[in-house]
Amino acid sequence: MEVTLREVRESDLPFFHELAQDPHARWMAAFTAAGPVDRARSDAHWARLLASDAVVRTVLADGRVAGHTAVYGPPHQREVTYTIGRAHWGRGVATAALRALLDAVPARPLHARAAADNTGSLRVLEKCGFVVTGHDRGFAHARGEETDEVLLLLGG
Repeated sequence: MEVTLREVRESDLPFFHELAQDPHARWMAAFTAAGPVDRARSDAHWARLLASDAVVRTVLADGRVAGHTAVYGPPHQREVTYTIGRAHWGRGVATAALRALLDAVPARPLHARAAADNTGSLRVLEKCGFVVTGHDRGFAHARGEETDEVLLLLGG
């Protein structure tokens, strides 16, 4: 499977909104926006993100939209994020997408975090060179409860 990144297009936003509605994916991500996210709120979020200095890309798997990935935040606190549709989980799409993003954004350090029980995401981050630097616990809106998380760092 060929995984590539490209600039986000307005036509990607409905797919991104649907990704954010998947209850299993939200549970795995854990630290999501509070409450249900309707289309207007989703579009407003993407408008803010795309107007910021974040590096945001659409993930394509064999030419079809599969998710999104980004680097955001102030220098020395920049963080990576990615969301991949469940149809592509376990197929190397997240790892390939994150590697491509890391090639496109050479500045380091980069931070990452994942729910401690999200072994798939932790594996992706470690394959891409992130190392565990600590643990935290915070309120996970998608789960409605305090959840353990793992903090990771690349470079720095």
